[in-house]
Amino acid sequence: MKRIFLLKGLDCPNCSAKIEKEVGELDGVQSSVVNLMKQTLTINVAPVAANTIASQIETIVHSHEPDVEVSEIAQEYYIPAKKQDTNTSYNNEDKKLTIRLAIGAAIYGIGMALTVFAKVPLPVELVFLIVSYIILGGDVVWQAVRNISKGRVFDEHFLMSVSTIGAFVIGEYPEAVAVMLFYQVGEFFQSLAVERSRKSISDLMDIRPDCATVRRNGELITISPESVAIGEIIIVKPGEKIPLDGVVLDGDSMLDTRALTGESVPRSVHKGDEALSGCMNQTGVLTIKTTKAFGESTASKIIDLVENASSRKAPTENFITTFARYYTPVVVILAAILAILPPILLGGGWTEWIRRGFVFLVVSCPCALVISIPLTFFGGIGAASKRGVLVKGSNYLEALNNVSIIVFDKTGTLTKGVFNVTDILPANGFSKEQVLEYAVQAESFSNHPIAKSILSAYGKEIDQSVISDYKEISGYGISAMAGKKKVYAGNTKLMDSEHVEYTACEKVGTKVYVAVDGQYAGCILITDEVKPDSKKAISDLKHIGVEKTVMLTGDDEKIGKAVAEELQLDEYYAQLFPDQKVEKVELLDSKKRQGSKLAFVGDGINDAPVLARADVGIAMGGLGSDAAIEAADVVLMTDEPSKLVDAIEVAKATKQIVMQNIVIALGIKSVFLILGALGIAGMWEAVFGDVGVTIIAVLNAMRILKK
Repeated sequence: MKRIFLLKGLDCPNCSAKIEKEVGELDGVQSSVVNLMKQTLTINVAPVAANTIASQIETIVHSHEPDVEVSEIAQEYYIPAKKQDTNTSYNNEDKKLTIRLAIGAAIYGIGMALTVFAKVPLPVELVFLIVSYIILGGDVVWQAVRNISKGRVFDEHFLMSVSTIGAFVIGEYPEAVAVMLFYQVGEFFQSLAVERSRKSISDLMDIRPDCATVRRNGELITISPESVAIGEIIIVKPGEKIPLDGVVLDGDSMLDTRALTGESVPRSVHKGDEALSGCMNQTGVLTIKTTKAFGESTASKIIDLVENASSRKAPTENFITTFARYYTPVVVILAAILAILPPILLGGGWTEWIRRGFVFLVVSCPCALVISIPLTFFGGIGAASKRGVLVKGSNYLEALNNVSIIVFDKTGTLTKGVFNVTDILPANGFSKEQVLEYAVQAESFSNHPIAKSILSAYGKEIDQSVISDYKEISGYGISAMAGKKKVYAGNTKLMDSEHVEYTACEKVGTKVYVAVDGQYAGCILITDEVKPDSKKAISDLKHIGVEKTVMLTGDDEKIGKAVAEELQLDEYYAQLFPDQKVEKVELLDSKKRQGSKLAFVGDGINDAPVLARADVGIAMGGLGSDAAIEAADVVLMTDEPSKLVDAIEVAKATKQIVMQNIVIALGIKSVFLILGALGIAGMWEAVFGDVGVTIIAVLNAMRILKK
């Protein structure tokens, strides 16, 4: 069974990773995921363990974060927090911590001033320093003691406690308090950075409406969007967000879709058009009939998708978490060796070597990595969503860096998918009008774009009562009874399978061959138009490192070749059935460069099997499409192929910052570890090697939000 717990106040990526791991190791827990953005823990637990799991989780959480409030959320009542309910980047807890740090720092400053200028005795100096140390670091030492009692020894609390208490023991009193002061200041800034990053992403996804104006019993009432049922009438005034998906019954307006698509150009809507939740109504009053409940509307789905993206961690992120788990014990052992072995082997100098060991401990704290790496991926997902690209997890964001082959569906992806009948070629005594009418009767129940283009060309009312025995034959076409006549409308494979003698059309375009009672009636030529930015998108993809671009289509060879040549694609495969598309993707996947990824870009509706098979499935034009959001790993919220370039650019920028932080953190720490071991660096330099490096890494991580 699935259970969700709210961890109010959780803002430490390192602690969240530890909580996730330890809860996942409890008896009966099948999976454990901490979502830092939503501050939730989601578990799947066996019924036998369900009664005791809450208290066990609370114990684990408080062992890492004593101030975090743990409460269970009933799933049916869980909805994303409204903007006014979210934590600000500087909350009451931060204010309390600021006051505590200020008091501790003030007492420390007074003690140091009395020592330097008034030359007070050592006991007086110690009183001030010990009091300030307790105020500043008492919680750190207490947390270290609690962790040790539970068998968790090697963490940052242990490192700071041992190194500062050790500094007191060897007589470096001011340095001991200074290390704890700057460590706490660094932790404070890290907390602020995480909160600001969380708030930035929340602001990007600030599309959740606070209320809905509903017409009930002839009156307009304002209620919560969750209370609006499907089929109710809502009124949306200028300046208001559309609260639920629906169809416009009355009114004309311009909608700001920027929060959904990243596009700055408003979109016009009129009577009969679809209106999606999360869009801002700019001009006219709209009367809308709702088509989805709030939980199923576009805004809710997108908010949930982005908020849950942080639960799918990238390989680099997982590596850093694992690395920190083994790294800390190793450096503690090395510090102990540094403090003990040289005096034994070389003789004398215990105080100096112990001091070096404590410096080594301070510098080695892995906070810079365990904070900044998750923060960077967190921000990368937010930067992508700002551009109208929804990435379902940092693992997919990292995978986009390694894409070497991109496979495109044709219709609706590289082309507009808006078909027009451009010619009708009758045969065997049938007129153009008869060929079109029979085709319309066969296609009248289909929602395929080709069928819609034929219905549009016909432009008359269709008597569907005369149509029976309707069948869609995947990859072939349609058969139906129109009155007493058997009508076939489809491709050459359908004509061949029904043994109809026909004349192949040599013109470029999609051909619909029509046969009536086994006799060939004629061919309808339909053409699709390439999207304006498709060619530039293909060119830009090659420019940023994509090695091969491939197109798969069910259309005939001539159409495939014409589109591939126009867009300068490397390869194309035409006349494919849906299952053959999967086979081609598997073939291309087997030939890709080792360590690279294959991405498939499709409409997310008809291409679900291929999207699932690819390393990265990318849905094009996913705005409002449930199938696209469900099937794909990445959703491009507009119909522009160029959004794919944006997605890869954000992914590469994210990876670049991650690698920079790894190099910065490990590089600077290595230098200071060596200097500390040699006795060149003291406690003050150690503070920079820990806190300073962490702040640099965190600030660097936050650059991704500006992409």
